[in-house]
Amino acid sequence: MNKVQIVCDSTLDITPELYKKYNLHVIPLHVNFGEEDYIDGQTITLEQLYAKVKECGELPHTAAVSSAIFEEEFKKFIDQGMDVVYVGIGSTLSSAFQSAFIAKQSFPEGRVALIDSKNLSSASAILAIQAAKLRDAGKSAVEIAEEVQKLVPNVIGQFAIEQFEYLYKGGRCSGAAKVMGTLLHIRPFLRVIDGKLVVYKKPRGPMKVAINEQLAGLKEDLPNVDDTVVFITHTGMAPGMVEWVKAEVGKLVDPKCIEVTTAGAVIGSHCGPGTLGILYLKK
Repeated sequence: MNKVQIVCDSTLDITPELYKKYNLHVIPLHVNFGEEDYIDGQTITLEQLYAKVKECGELPHTAAVSSAIFEEEFKKFIDQGMDVVYVGIGSTLSSAFQSAFIAKQSFPEGRVALIDSKNLSSASAILAIQAAKLRDAGKSAVEIAEEVQKLVPNVIGQFAIEQFEYLYKGGRCSGAAKVMGTLLHIRPFLRVIDGKLVVYKKPRGPMKVAINEQLAGLKEDLPNVDDTVVFITHTGMAPGMVEWVKAEVGKLVDPKCIEVTTAGAVIGSHCGPGTLGILYLKK
């Protein structure tokens, strides 16, 4: 049986240390400001992205890479006698999965297997980590994809958003909703449900109120929360706020399984600064 390489994209929003720990090969997606093209995590950081948005007053467009790029990246490992498992942003949230699917057709059956995360950010990373563990246990590419795909409905991908500006500029809420939401101090609480990012709740008050909604959901799901990893992923929060969230999550799960990560430029383009998510897998 061939060795297996797990391939993912830059929307997993995890640290370089975690990519290395789990031997995940990353294909970066793109961020475009007009004619200017940037590579997520390589030629633009989250901080640079927000500075540029402030400077020009417009949101960038994000873009998946072509099927030709996926084919080229897969081929690197196929040529080494390895099989490939790809997991990244979900098929309903980006064209990246479709590009990977097209690229897959260029290789013999079973050499490339795809996992549709139907999720985004570190929620997809949870699945990539599960895939890496199965690889290390000696599973084949096809077996890994089949087993991890079964976990997809159990992954909780959710975010509390501090401001409406990015939702409005990105066409995800109307001008009236933006004005009323701002006036009423609503902090949109988004969840990925059936592959779609939806407004799950509309708590009012400071950001802690929306985060407490996520903490309540995590507590409700206990003891059926997988203790492999729980992510706290954000797009730039005050250190004190991040530490508070980590401490609160640590009261519910083993603190050793908590990973705090910062979102990349692609995910950050859609939710804006001050966003924070608590992401985990239910058993």
